[in-house]
Amino acid sequence: MTNSLNGKDVARFRLPHLFLFLSALFFLFAPQFVDAQRSKPVYQTDFSSKDYVDTGANMIWLDAHMSYMLPVGHLATMFKGNFGVGPGFTFKSKKNWTVGFHVDYMFNANLKDPTFFNGTLANSDGTVIDGNGLVSQGGIMAEGRYWTVQADFGKIIPVDRWQNSGIWIKLGAGYFSHRLRLDDYSNQYPQLDDNYAKGYDRRSGGFVLNQFIGYQFVRKNRMLNFFIGLEFHEMWTRPNRNYVFFEGPTKDMKSQFSGLIGLKAGWNIPLYEKKTTTTFYYR
Repeated sequence: MTNSLNGKDVARFRLPHLFLFLSALFFLFAPQFVDAQRSKPVYQTDFSSKDYVDTGANMIWLDAHMSYMLPVGHLATMFKGNFGVGPGFTFKSKKNWTVGFHVDYMFNANLKDPTFFNGTLANSDGTVIDGNGLVSQGGIMAEGRYWTVQADFGKIIPVDRWQNSGIWIKLGAGYFSHRLRLDDYSNQYPQLDDNYAKGYDRRSGGFVLNQFIGYQFVRKNRMLNFFIGLEFHEMWTRPNRNYVFFEGPTKDMKSQFSGLIGLKAGWNIPLYEKKTTTTFYYR
């Protein structure tokens, strides 16, 4: 007996196997095909993409900053507001912790009381006698000058996809010094000659605490980097001259509290960044 299959029987036999084979291929390759159609790779260099994510990186930068401060406490009894400038150095980890060091030089703090020198450089009614025994027609330029050296520790808290930018909170400590600068442009005041002027400058120094809260901006090519925010200083200072003409010997004088509150802004100059190559996908 001979068994034979006609064309219809062969087709009926092969169709189920062909269906199973094609189904297996579909389930094997469909996810990759669908994912390729729905996902697009975005590399870190693709800054123009709205889905670019700036990952946190180890960074080191210098900064040049400026500020305007208003005094409180002991300084406020003598001076008005002042400007400040200075350099800074900061290390930022990829977790956005920061460690920094900065110097501030503050100037143009004008005297609050125009009769401040009455009874010392001037008599009780404000008249100044020059070296020739005559009423002086010149003038004295007087202003507060401060400087501070501080180290700080902080954290940048991202608020969007730019992970190296965000709200920057810092705490710091260091040394603060202030003095009254006197300039005799007319050269008519023998009281301000040589070391004798040191008895008038009320130079003082001491411990300072510092707080800053603001925003750190870091973008794309890292050259447009800046920060801006509010800064606070609390100082405990005492005279570091042996004698002050206003008050006498300084040996037993206690520390006095002062503060500065103001706006600070700076431009960051990147020195180092440890970059990573990472691919991100979005749907």
